[in-house]
Amino acid sequence: MKVYHNTTKKIFLASWVPLNQAQQDAPAAEMHRPSPKPEFGILQSIRRWLDNVPVRDRQLAHRLCKFIPSQCPFERDVKLFGKTLFHIPPMCKLNPVYEELVGLRFRALCYLADECGEDVTQYC
Repeated sequence: MKVYHNTTKKIFLASWVPLNQAQQDAPAAEMHRPSPKPEFGILQSIRRWLDNVPVRDRQLAHRLCKFIPSQCPFERDVKLFGKTLFHIPPMCKLNPVYEELVGLRFRALCYLADECGEDVTQYC
């Protein structure tokens, strides 16, 4: 059995065959994979809006830093008589716009620190 010969032949072919020719050689079943499900249109528009909110006002930046928490407020350790009974994990990552809100808060912090020259340690 010539394992080395067959393996090097396939590696050589895969590294030199153009992508469109490799797709033509692939079976039809592999080419027609189901596409990922599209997200809800309303969530995409909210995400896009949050990503495009300009932070150019000092009062707006202060409000955003105050209202958007730096850590998940729902994460808790439930203790009884000094012993931890159970831990409630952070639930913020289940929020569909979590990343956009964190990004908005970060842009507000950067605006206050870079443009306004303020100390932002009170929001950390």
